[in-house]
Amino acid sequence: MAGLRKGRCYSKLTRAYTRKSKFRRKAFIKSVPPSKIVKYDLGNTKKKFKKQVDLCSKERIQIRHNALESTRVGVNRRLVKALGNNYHFKLRVYPHHVLRENKALTGAGADRMSSGMKKAFGKAMGVAAQVKINQPIISVYVDEKDMDIARDALKYGIHRLPCKCSIT
Repeated sequence: MAGLRKGRCYSKLTRAYTRKSKFRRKAFIKSVPPSKIVKYDLGNTKKKFKKQVDLCSKERIQIRHNALESTRVGVNRRLVKALGNNYHFKLRVYPHHVLRENKALTGAGADRMSSGMKKAFGKAMGVAAQVKINQPIISVYVDEKDMDIARDALKYGIHRLPCKCSIT
């Protein structure tokens, strides 16, 4: 059984598909898969911090929910180790675009198993966030003395995202 398709299969930005009819028999997408993202705000959410560090995308792209969750976990772990609870981490994008997949078999005997292009709309297999150029993906709010720690944590998060990013 095959796992997830590569991220490049879904990275091109298309019009967001979010339609799910309230009438089940009229909906093309019967159910939207749940997002893996657990939390969007972490750390000390009540305190006002002086500085903000953003992780911004340099290109238009779709980022799947599992890549966002992986980035969130890694960056937050680095911040907790270095700062304890003296930061505010905010995930700024929400995965709402429904990704579809038309499963087609390849290999020996696939001609008897695959349905080909018949009803090729595809089944919902995940959700993705659509990100524009220079849109912040993650924001970290810290005190002025902790700016370098926040930048280093966000540098770690760049490697988990499927796009070119900058830290501002």
